[in-house]
Amino acid sequence: MKSGSRLEKILESGQFAVTAEAGPPKGSLPDAMRRKGELLKSSCDAINVTDNQAAVVRMSSLAGCLLLKETGAEPVLQMVVRDRNRLALQSDILGAAALGIRNVLCLAGDHQRLGNHPTAAGAYDIDPIQLIQMIKTLRDEHRVESGETISGDVPLYIGAVAHPFADPWELHMITLAKKIRAGADFIQTQAIYELPRFIAWMDKVREQGLHEKAHILASVLPIKSVEMARRMRSGVPGMRLPDELVERIERAADAKAEGVSICVEMIEQLKRVPGVHGIHIMAVAGEDAVPGIVKKAGLSPRPEGPR
Repeated sequence: MKSGSRLEKILESGQFAVTAEAGPPKGSLPDAMRRKGELLKSSCDAINVTDNQAAVVRMSSLAGCLLLKETGAEPVLQMVVRDRNRLALQSDILGAAALGIRNVLCLAGDHQRLGNHPTAAGAYDIDPIQLIQMIKTLRDEHRVESGETISGDVPLYIGAVAHPFADPWELHMITLAKKIRAGADFIQTQAIYELPRFIAWMDKVREQGLHEKAHILASVLPIKSVEMARRMRSGVPGMRLPDELVERIERAADAKAEGVSICVEMIEQLKRVPGVHGIHIMAVAGEDAVPGIVKKAGLSPRPEGPR
């Protein structure tokens, strides 16, 4: 075992994993995160705490992880390279390990010009592949990037992200292979709406044997409104909502309920795709829908295990 985390034990034992996201509040009130932990802990094996998602200032991912832990939920620390240089990244990783965080997800982060501080300076000192390698070195070799040794263990299960629908797909497949080679233990994909394209992508993943070197968690994102559906039809980087799904949402008497139904249907199909080892539900600001989605998809109750 690399970390002893619940997520690692679920995936390494061959069971189908369920993770979700919990967005920290735009403020310092701790009960917002505690409520999300209580809501999600029984239906998810681990919960990602986003790191200033969309480049908007929020409570830190590390603080959010600790508040989730108080409820008995297992957190996944998200770390973006946008805001920190390699000193700060390693310092935060050591702090997370000391505080009992056992999972980390490595990302670039949405560019600061997209958020509420567009003139902020970005760090981008290293890229996500280098961050993965750096954390693996801390964990496995007890060394910081400069080569100096550290005291204590850094038992972290390392995650990364993949973009099955981004072009050119060949370049993104090379990037995925590099992330896994650098030390990623699990991969969470961008949200999936175009199943045939995802299946074709998974064919390529299996051809390279990448599904045997890291656990692939396919992501779904429940649509909450007609407006959201139309916005996503126009194109969000890395994903697109097909016209037939937009029309389904538009015709529905209850757009949110229809979005949940589409999400459940997608999960049912993704469960049958060879090489997919779990589902990641991206429902930030809509976490209340997650327990119902998990139950309707036949993934509840979750396996017993330490939290």
